[in-house]
Amino acid sequence: MPSPLSADRPAAQPPRRGTVDALISQTRRLRGEVDAVRRDAPADGGDPEVRWQRALYDLALHQLSDLDDHLAQLRDGPTLPPAPEPPVAPPPAPPHTSLLSRVGSAEWNLLTDEAGWSGELYQILGRDPASPPLTLDELPSLVLDEDRPTLTAMVTDCLIDAKRIDGEFRVVLPDGGVRTVHMMGEPVLDDDGATASMWAVLRDVSELRRSQRAESESRDSLHRQRHIAQTEHRLAVELQEAVLPPWRASLRLPQRGPERLDLAAHYLPCSTSALIGGDWYDALELPGGESLLSVGDLTGHGVTVTSGMAMLIGALRGMAMAGTEPGRLMACLNQLLDSTVQPALGSAVCCRYRPQTRTLVWAQAGHPAPLLFRDGTGQVLTAPDGVLLGATSGAVYGQAEVTLEQGDLLLLHTDGLVPRRDGEAAVQRLLDLAPRFGGARTAQECVRTVVEEFGEAERADDACVLVARVSS
Repeated sequence: MPSPLSADRPAAQPPRRGTVDALISQTRRLRGEVDAVRRDAPADGGDPEVRWQRALYDLALHQLSDLDDHLAQLRDGPTLPPAPEPPVAPPPAPPHTSLLSRVGSAEWNLLTDEAGWSGELYQILGRDPASPPLTLDELPSLVLDEDRPTLTAMVTDCLIDAKRIDGEFRVVLPDGGVRTVHMMGEPVLDDDGATASMWAVLRDVSELRRSQRAESESRDSLHRQRHIAQTEHRLAVELQEAVLPPWRASLRLPQRGPERLDLAAHYLPCSTSALIGGDWYDALELPGGESLLSVGDLTGHGVTVTSGMAMLIGALRGMAMAGTEPGRLMACLNQLLDSTVQPALGSAVCCRYRPQTRTLVWAQAGHPAPLLFRDGTGQVLTAPDGVLLGATSGAVYGQAEVTLEQGDLLLLHTDGLVPRRDGEAAVQRLLDLAPRFGGARTAQECVRTVVEEFGEAERADDACVLVARVSS
């Protein structure tokens, strides 16, 4: 059928060999550099971002390898098909045994119904080199059923409307394997403008597409992981804000009588992670005018740990309202953690303040002891016995008592504020704040002092600080 377009074009001049060799050298040098960077990259298969990065490295290497192949074939020219004389044809070469096996060429003469294939095309399509090349009518027999309409449409548009071919389809190999082939071609018109023949370059892009799929899947997995992490972070923050008292200024518990506790607290997030930890602080008025003060830390980060922290606070409040003493309360919390579906470790300190006698009864479970500041000096209270919550079944926790005076300041904190690896020197930094605490008018000013001193430090864990000041 005559074509409405003319495809006659002057033949392109082949590039100079030295220029192509220079391009090949540059491509191979760049490929080596990318491969070196890939080998130095982390190999942690559990991190979605690392998997995505390595997939991109692999994709870049496949792209550069294909470019190297194409430049080499441009320099050396196509490989001619083997002579068909031998009675027993050699078996088809395995995929990619040669750099040049990825690109082949073909021409179909519509006037004589003859076809010519390069040797590389036989390898790409898995055909016996001794067999005759397939005609355009026979070519779809190699293609997957669902891809045949695509190939038919491309060939029809090329032959009838003189459109260029640029598309992909999948072929089935004799061993049952599937290979993805990218085909580019043009019609060749005679003097009357009719299509006389069609030529095409076919490229094996199976590995390239596999790399692209791996990169896409890794990217999608990374996006899903980030979405999950963002959702978990939001849930953890909302749960934490719902449980921790939202103190924004100096608060007083609604105690009856002349003795009151001026309270303030602050939560300091981890500086090396966006995940919310299991640190908590709490204060609660108990029956009879007594007060419950507690801080604690459940190991780990994320919404699971935050929900565990909320469970502990709820249990602690309930038992304290029922009159449970701090030592027994720690033992019950230990049993609770030990019996949960997901065992965890935690630390805590629990104080019960009796304003009538200014007595503080307290217990601890593997937690830093409270600090007592009086008359411009500070000291660490002597801790009773107590192991980490969840460390062992049936643990017994001791209690200690201390009598407070008007103006005394009690500071409770989690170990993320003053890491234990820093030893006594770090605790001494808190004790050295005693003169500044003495000049403060409210508990909130004392908390602000602590945040100014420790808030800008690089912390590997979350931290809480709670200050209680005896006032009238």
